[in-house]
Amino acid sequence: MKRLLLAVILGSAAIGGHAQDYPLRAINITVPNPPGGMNQIHAQPLSAVIEKLTSQPAPVVNRPGGTAAVGTAYVANQPADGHNILVTTPNLYLVIEKDRVYGVKSPFSLDQIAPIALLSADPLTMVVHPSLPVKNVKELVVLAKKHSGDMIFSSSGPYGITHTPMAMFIDAAGIKMRHLPTTGGGPAITQALGGHAQVTASGPAAVYPHVKSGKLRALANWGIKPHPALPDVRPLKDLGYDVEAYLWVGLFTAAGTPEPTMTKVRELIRKAASDPLFKQSLEKVHVVPDYRDAPEFKQFFDADYKRMAAVVKKMGKI
Repeated sequence: MKRLLLAVILGSAAIGGHAQDYPLRAINITVPNPPGGMNQIHAQPLSAVIEKLTSQPAPVVNRPGGTAAVGTAYVANQPADGHNILVTTPNLYLVIEKDRVYGVKSPFSLDQIAPIALLSADPLTMVVHPSLPVKNVKELVVLAKKHSGDMIFSSSGPYGITHTPMAMFIDAAGIKMRHLPTTGGGPAITQALGGHAQVTASGPAAVYPHVKSGKLRALANWGIKPHPALPDVRPLKDLGYDVEAYLWVGLFTAAGTPEPTMTKVRELIRKAASDPLFKQSLEKVHVVPDYRDAPEFKQFFDADYKRMAAVVKKMGKI
């Protein structure tokens, strides 16, 4: 009995010590995509700042596959101790909604992961090839109706973060377009640059250089206000289309992480997100830092998920 009591006391002390001393070892940062892209843009400076703040390694490991499902499932199944962090985008829930449409069991569920913080939330931006004779959304809609089903839009892939907002807009505008799916956001922009697709949606950071060079023309965004990098590009909401979508990047860890440890994780990320090195790394590539702690991020996430899930459900099987 005394041994049992001693074990309980020592165990309790260890739990308290773990939370107090966090991190005890390397903090592994998982990017569920190939190198490059928005998740990598956030993960690399985050790693550098975490290492500076904790004196612990914070390696970034790319675990691509299954539209981010492989990397997400990896973190979801790691020990719930705050030492594994997932850097991800709306693909987190889009893959679940896609699987639901097809009656497929997803390799993870949302109750297996817990939100830590939002890092940025830039509105998707609609761009067209400059050969398309339109200067605004109204002209685009008129042309699309005149040539119903002939206009092509490219995306990062079926049900992905650049496909779903376009489907949302097409439905709201009452038009028809053909879909050219690709293997990622970069290839989707390449198709638009080459004129193989007339329209595409992407994060403002990715299209900014092409808009400034005149290789693409920005018509609108899916936010509630203009983006600082493209201040003259108005939200679709201002133009009469009740649509909203963001290329956000947030952090998650395994659900069930003890509250004292989770508090330490959130505090570490709060400090990292406010570090000038991290903020300047995002601003340099025209991403607006938008840190929100777990409760506020959860509210944003739930609203965003509800909007996008409705679009996927309406699209059905394609």
